Amino acid sequence: MAATTEATAARFFSSKAFAVVGASSDPTKFGHKIFTWYTHHSLPVTPINPSAPSIKAYPAWPSLSLESYPTLPSVSQLPEPTSTGVSIITPPRVTQKVLEEAKALGIKSVWLQPGTWDEGVLQFAREGFENCVAGDGGAGYEGWCVLVDGEKAMKDAGRAEGKL
Repeated sequence: MAATTEATAARFFSSKAFAVVGASSDPTKFGHKIFTWYTHHSLPVTPINPSAPSIKAYPAWPSLSLESYPTLPSVSQLPEPTSTGVSIITPPRVTQKVLEEAKALGIKSVWLQPGTWDEGVLQFAREGFENCVAGDGGAGYEGWCVLVDGEKAMKDAGRAEGKL
């Protein structure tokens, strides 16, 4: 079971598109903060939320008005799952189900945000995906997080804002 490295995090950003499972309109939730991080970096991102047909978030700077983003109910609805990197912000029991679905779809790269995994989920993710960013490490105190480690990883991948 390989630990996450800076190279693993950079490989995540070589994906053509991204999805955020657990995306939310609520600015106090990490699902909103993570999704907005992607929009602020002009990355092609799809919100995944089975209970809301859309979410509201701020697009890339300099826009100061909320935009509505249509959601998909699950990763199985992604138009190109094999070229989509998936960030997950759900409780471990939900994360496990998302990972099982993602693996069956051929998704290659996942980023499990802090709080989304337990040891079983972490083992499944590291063994089941070509690229898994998760667990202890990164610059944050709770493990690898897009909000803390994403910008450096994106730059290490040679990705300028939104472009590969």
